[in-house]
Amino acid sequence: IQDDPADQSLLMMQDYGVFYEFIPMSEVGMENPTVLPLEAVETGKNYAMVITTSGGLWRYQIGDTVRFTSLFPHKFIISGRTKHYINAFGEELMVDNADKAISRVSIQTGAKVKEYTAAPLFMLDKAKGRHQWFIEFETMPPSLDEFASLLDKTLQELNSDYEAKRYKEISLQPLEITIAHEGAFYEWLKEKGKLGGQHKIPRLSNDRTHIEQLLAINKRLS
Repeated sequence: IQDDPADQSLLMMQDYGVFYEFIPMSEVGMENPTVLPLEAVETGKNYAMVITTSGGLWRYQIGDTVRFTSLFPHKFIISGRTKHYINAFGEELMVDNADKAISRVSIQTGAKVKEYTAAPLFMLDKAKGRHQWFIEFETMPPSLDEFASLLDKTLQELNSDYEAKRYKEISLQPLEITIAHEGAFYEWLKEKGKLGGQHKIPRLSNDRTHIEQLLAINKRLS
């Protein structure tokens, strides 16, 4: 429940017949991940939420990721989806970070982003890499290089794990942006049979499946 109109965080209701557990995002998908009870969570970390209900739902992963902003009382924000994140280099980048960064940089540069998605791009030695962003602009920024630089800087401000991996480019090199031709995302959704308001573009992906398909469509449209 949002108990404070001035705070976007949600108050966790613990007396509604739901038992909550949490899996650290770094362990999501593992065969035997660490599963934490509510009393063991920490603020500022992303968790996959697991619920058990008095109605018979047993340890169900709802697909949302949460980040606690307060522990007494327990308050949290929805930070993304368990399938939509990038953690190829330990950066743990969530959709919440990406959306905020895009919004801030768009305001700074006067750009308007229509759609975007991002995925890791590995270098030849597999030890280093960068993030590749595929963006369809409704209004182009005056300088794409400046937009990319500001986006990279803002992501570091929003995400300490991303900042650590970017430090001296030890693990992550500066991100790159590929401009999407108008209609590229629409064509991708059409080919997937996912046109309509209930289907959304996956903002982040930990592999290159989606972005490679989009890049192929973009090449056809060029």
